Amino acid sequence: MTAGVQTVIFPVRDLDKAKALFNRLLDAEPIMDQPYYVGYEVAGQDVGLDPNGHGKGMTGPLAYWTVDDIGATLEQLLDAGAEQLQAPSDVGGGKLVASVRDPDGNPIGLIQEP
Repeated sequence: MTAGVQTVIFPVRDLDKAKALFNRLLDAEPIMDQPYYVGYEVAGQDVGLDPNGHGKGMTGPLAYWTVDDIGATLEQLLDAGAEQLQAPSDVGGGKLVASVRDPDGNPIGLIQEP
């Protein structure tokens, strides 16, 4: 069902300040640097800064589980009692993301690579 957590997205209010901090923390420059998203790849881990995250209801970092079939995985989680937060959507290049909330209110992200 999953290949593990490889992506973590942080909602940020000030993208420039967050980018300066994460550049230092990760000792790296972003591989994607756009007004709507800044992304890093460090040691096989994808770290993203989303300036629209709070507006989408994110209250903190969200871990994304890499799955082979986002639709099937989403259906299984919903059948098991999860509540859908974000329907699958293409975030560019065929990469799909979705999110749910477990019965305790914890967010779970799903990501399917193209």
